[in-house]
Amino acid sequence: MHPTLLPPTPPVVDLTVDATGLIAEIEAYLAGLPAPARHPVAYVCPLGRTVQPWYAGHPLPRRTALDRLARRPARPVPVSAAQHLELTSRYLAAAGWLQGALWDADGRVCLLGAQAAVLAHGYGRPATVQTARVQVMEVLHATGRPVNSPDEYNDRPTTRQADIHRLLERAALRARTLGL
Repeated sequence: MHPTLLPPTPPVVDLTVDATGLIAEIEAYLAGLPAPARHPVAYVCPLGRTVQPWYAGHPLPRRTALDRLARRPARPVPVSAAQHLELTSRYLAAAGWLQGALWDADGRVCLLGAQAAVLAHGYGRPATVQTARVQVMEVLHATGRPVNSPDEYNDRPTTRQADIHRLLERAALRARTLGL
């Protein structure tokens, strides 16, 4: 080929872009936007949670100076019938459930034993326990379980611990609805 017949070489184009102006413009735009709403998220420990005592959320019965001088036990912590039923369910879960006896050597209790234990630990008065038992009976009869007492239902061979917890939950809901 003849040197004069070679195609002309294209001009060299500089493809480097100066983006500093564009970056500054984007940063100015983003700075003018409102800050995103921050939603607080509860911290969840990856190691699990601490075991809470059955009476968690309620103060411990404390003897006052007058109680100590008079040598009497602490006054009971006032609880509603609904709170008594919830504490009874939590006590059953902590101590273990039993049929056929109030309690055994391992500390397990039946429904009545759990109610007595909650009362003995200083939560509520005997009248509170009686009101709570009436609510349990009302739920038993309303759900088609005609029995003479909650203890009879507790001791039936077909009753399971989950049934007792469900019963206490429904009775607590009923008591709370009635303001008891």
